[in-house]
Amino acid sequence: MQEFQIAFIQRAAVAAEQSGHIFPEMAACEAALESRYGTSDLAVADRNLFGMKQHTHPVYGTHVLPTKEFEGGEWVVVNAAWVHYPDWAACFKDRMDTLRRLAPHLPHYARALASEDPTTYVLEVSSSWATDPKRGSKVLEIFHEYFDQAPGITITASAQ
Repeated sequence: MQEFQIAFIQRAAVAAEQSGHIFPEMAACEAALESRYGTSDLAVADRNLFGMKQHTHPVYGTHVLPTKEFEGGEWVVVNAAWVHYPDWAACFKDRMDTLRRLAPHLPHYARALASEDPTTYVLEVSSSWATDPKRGSKVLEIFHEYFDQAPGITITASAQ
């Protein structure tokens, strides 16, 4: 794991903790996967670390960008409205709010939010969050690589 990746996870975990995320270090590893460690265009321009599309009733700004969607059995490019966040903590908070709002309708989210450990959380949330069936295991790889490479690291506000 490169220094910029470690720095991203530390900074993202602080933002996740500030937002009240139940597993901030794991959420930071999710964000690392989703945003290519904060280097994706959406992460850079909009502080959108999870590819969050705009909500029916927007709270934050909107940025329209093209994306690939799988529709009618094929990949097509469409314009999509993405959330533009003021900061990473707002992004993590909105993600938690979204999981809580959808939990009554998506059992995986409900189980993720009720989980007692970060591994169960990420495996459950990944079952519904993305179309990649390997998302959960990919996030766990990042999580274990981070903590294996940097044992004893604790997330503190100084990591910002």
